[in-house]
Amino acid sequence: MSECGDIVFGLQSGKQKFPGFGLTHNWLKRNIFWELPYWKTNLLRHNLDVMHIEKNMFENIFNTVMDVKGKTKDNIKNRLDLALFCIRKNMELVCDGSQAAKPRASFMLEKNTQLLVYKWLKSLHFPDGHASNISRLVNMEECRLYGMKSHDCHVFMQTLILLAFRDLLPKGIWDALTEISHFLRDICSSKLNVDHIERLETNIIETICKLEMIFPPSFFDSMEHLPVHLPFEVKVEGPVQYRWMYPFEMLDITVAMQFIIKCFFIFFN
Repeated sequence: MSECGDIVFGLQSGKQKFPGFGLTHNWLKRNIFWELPYWKTNLLRHNLDVMHIEKNMFENIFNTVMDVKGKTKDNIKNRLDLALFCIRKNMELVCDGSQAAKPRASFMLEKNTQLLVYKWLKSLHFPDGHASNISRLVNMEECRLYGMKSHDCHVFMQTLILLAFRDLLPKGIWDALTEISHFLRDICSSKLNVDHIERLETNIIETICKLEMIFPPSFFDSMEHLPVHLPFEVKVEGPVQYRWMYPFEMLDITVAMQFIIKCFFIFFN
């Protein structure tokens, strides 16, 4: 960043912009951490939170496969983009006069099959402490899940996704989802082997490519590509259990409960 010179970064810069803005980069400000003398020598200047990666990937995969209204990434706008940018004729909108029909994609379950998945989730029971009561989160009338917490998404991505869609999706699609599930499970392991992590570093690239061949372009935001960086972070920083957000979220819940209890005693005393 030495070529920045005396450029003032951030909102206070007004119309002043770093040379090359809009041509070679789109940076408007520099993080204050760059003022630290050792910052440029850090192997990692960031930390990707596995908890949020799992949660966002679960929401994208589940809502798209189950065709959840308002949540799926396979919407009308995406189908219009397919006609412009992709060679997927079988997924383009079929126009009939003033109406347009959306052909069912291979990764999307039919309505009766979706009901089977929700009924299965409704009947699930877990060992005490393994996960929350996911059956309470199932709304059979609207065919949706409500109130999924981060740890529920964690359990679903690493365990339930393999069971929920087995024999319901084509084998190639189920295999790709299985690979991403196994990857997340291995990354979250408490015992790590360098050789195994290096294999994960190679395999996750192929897995993401398989997903790109299955799901539409709108499915892929930045969150779907972040798993590519996780094996390197594991090699440098160690197990993810020391770096993800679960302890801090539980701390927030504990503080909130203590506040509620204090208010309770104050009110009744």
